[in-house]
Amino acid sequence: MPIAAALANKDRPEADRAADATRKPAELLAFAGMARGMRVADLMPGQGYFTRIFSNIVGKTGHVYTVVSAERVAQKPDAANAVKAIAADPSFANVSEVTTPITALTLPGLVDMAWTSQNYHDVYGQSPESALAFDKAVFRILRPGGVYIVIDHVATAGSGSEAPKTLHRIDPALIRDQVTKAGFVFESESAALKNPSDPHTATVFDPSVRGRTDQVVFKFRKPGR
Repeated sequence: MPIAAALANKDRPEADRAADATRKPAELLAFAGMARGMRVADLMPGQGYFTRIFSNIVGKTGHVYTVVSAERVAQKPDAANAVKAIAADPSFANVSEVTTPITALTLPGLVDMAWTSQNYHDVYGQSPESALAFDKAVFRILRPGGVYIVIDHVATAGSGSEAPKTLHRIDPALIRDQVTKAGFVFESESAALKNPSDPHTATVFDPSVRGRTDQVVFKFRKPGR
């Protein structure tokens, strides 16, 4: 399904449609290169905003795995409920919910693309080692030549490991460093979610920036074909 048709699909909630103006899914999907027939891992999918879009894009010949952190479910038992409901909806029959330890991901098979939005800082906030283990796990679930998309709120350059914990932001250089250490090749960056007016000093929940943060969008690739 073309991107415009996927976004216009009547099965998407109105709240998701309203968020499109700031989340810019059309630009992000075009940048990522997601297409019909792909197998996609939606890592830490939250309420499933991207899950529904991915389902529409990959179509009946593709599949979407909504990968929920087992650690998060242990803390918050209903954390997977939203995406379980999507997977149970006949309109999204190509979606499966998977709860798995986030640093030891397991899926039924290899995927063409892995995607995580506004989550990487949380994993890095646990420790740099956790982020590296996560990236290595993503590497293992991707086919050779597969794509890894990382989107997150930008922190000031050189802000280190404190910003992920206190501001829910991350220095993009930390993402690139960790992901390439895991074996990925950096391919490109999208400016779709850049916001030069964001001072990078407020928590992402601050009303002055909430929903309008400066965000980095990185595309990495697993070597091979």
